[in-house]
Amino acid sequence: MRGESGTEDASSRRPGGDDFWSLMTRYAPAIGLMPASVLAGYAIGYGLDYLFSTTYLRFVFLILGVVAGIMQLMRLLSRDMK
Repeated sequence: MRGESGTEDASSRRPGGDDFWSLMTRYAPAIGLMPASVLAGYAIGYGLDYLFSTTYLRFVFLILGVVAGIMQLMRLLSRDMK
């Protein structure tokens, strides 16, 4: 809630307020973002290793999964900084 001066009331920032739950629903996908990206990258690399009889593609795609997870996390957080 905003007062007449445009500042937020202390009641809207307390942990039990509606603002807390809106933040929780906004950032809940970020909890599974990194593990899902890493797992997807490793699974793709493992499948390609199996298909082409190699041993290094799982690590390449694991790194790509980590990078993709970090980029998505930065995108999610930067969207709220604007």
